[in-house]
Amino acid sequence: MSGQRSRGGSSDHQRRNRTRSRTSRAELTFSVSHLEHLLRDGHYTQRLSANAPVYLAAIIQYLTATVLELAGNEAQKIGCRRITPALLDMAIHNNALLSGFFENTTISQVAPGRR
Repeated sequence: MSGQRSRGGSSDHQRRNRTRSRTSRAELTFSVSHLEHLLRDGHYTQRLSANAPVYLAAIIQYLTATVLELAGNEAQKIGCRRITPALLDMAIHNNALLSGFFENTTISQVAPGRR
């Protein structure tokens, strides 16, 4: 019986996936379990799919990467080495899709904790 799996037990692949976090299995940076916690505590719906927090984490990661890439491009254009709130604002407003998405969002020019 060498090389064959038993039908009743779980395979090595399934066992390894159980020990890994959902964030690492989905190859994401944003925490899936934290987003699930926020979705459940927010009482947005009576039922919550197991895939909903994974999908939300992927969307947030994609939006973050896109905004940071555009802000980095703006910083390179003007010769800055740091991404500032002003550059984030400029990057969002110069992109038609993002400006519509963030039209009611205010980006503070003052960093939290600094006065």
